[in-house]
Amino acid sequence: MLTRKFFIIVFALFLPFTSSGWVLADSSRQGTWTVGSPAPTKRTEVAVAAVEGKIYVVGGFSGELSLKNAMNFAISPIVEIYYPVSNTWSMTTPLPEGRHHAGIAALNGFMYVVGGFTKSSLSVWHAVSTVYQYNPATEMWRELAPMPTARGALGVAVYQDRLYAIGGYDGERNTKAVEVFDPQTNSWSSAASLPTPRDHLAVVTAGSRIYAIGGRPDLDYRHNKGIVEEYDPESNQWRSRANLPTPRSGITAGVIDNRIYVLGGESGTGTFATNEMYIPTADRWQTMAPMPTARHGLGAAVVDGLLYVMSGGAAPGASFSQINEIFTPPTF
Repeated sequence: MLTRKFFIIVFALFLPFTSSGWVLADSSRQGTWTVGSPAPTKRTEVAVAAVEGKIYVVGGFSGELSLKNAMNFAISPIVEIYYPVSNTWSMTTPLPEGRHHAGIAALNGFMYVVGGFTKSSLSVWHAVSTVYQYNPATEMWRELAPMPTARGALGVAVYQDRLYAIGGYDGERNTKAVEVFDPQTNSWSSAASLPTPRDHLAVVTAGSRIYAIGGRPDLDYRHNKGIVEEYDPESNQWRSRANLPTPRSGITAGVIDNRIYVLGGESGTGTFATNEMYIPTADRWQTMAPMPTARHGLGAAVVDGLLYVMSGGAAPGASFSQINEIFTPPTF
């Protein structure tokens, strides 16, 4: 007579095995997570980008307990570099001035930090229009032509050697501005306005389109939006697409194989570990494996088909972390 133990052993033979143990056979359909080396500094509201296989974590608010940090209202100029191959970190030249909620993009071997907020009097919500370019070869920053519209909590995407700065908060209200930067001429132009102005959104390029995802009205995370709007740079037109299943803001996103992964966020009741994938060709969303740690104010970058999700706060508002969690997408 066959025993229960026999059936358990036979069933286990059909399960994949990882360094952390047995995994259910269908778990890979939602992707898997691992944990990387933590960042040197606890931060939130960072800007994150990958340049030539290295990941840069820029600015934000720092949780460092020091007089200098307190004098700067915790607004950080720190730039840390993560090396995925060795799972190690280093420091590089800080920003010329601290920024939080800045936009960021990598283009042609350079990194661009666009807009954001800094301090003014007793406020930390002074919107700026500055554009800083970082050269990894020299580890130097230089200031370029400013955006026409000062704003923070915006999104920045790249399409055909140009940066698209989309939405955000100008210090008084949401802006519908879509402004296009050409690094070759160091100049800005305007594009069709964002149909639904909002801040704390995610902006990414997938294929030949740019997507503005989620966000909130006028810094109010109690009224998060699930809106998804798609921009066609060739026709200079926007259209609505399927809503983000879980309305969120303070989110981040990354693109792997033309699929968009939207992660994290905050609301009036807490933070999100949510990871939802959008398939542009099908205009469809799919729930993926959630992050190990719920958080907002985080950043993400893709290197060699893996999505690295850095920093952010585990509680709404002013909370900080050194978290580095790595998502491996499923094979489709």
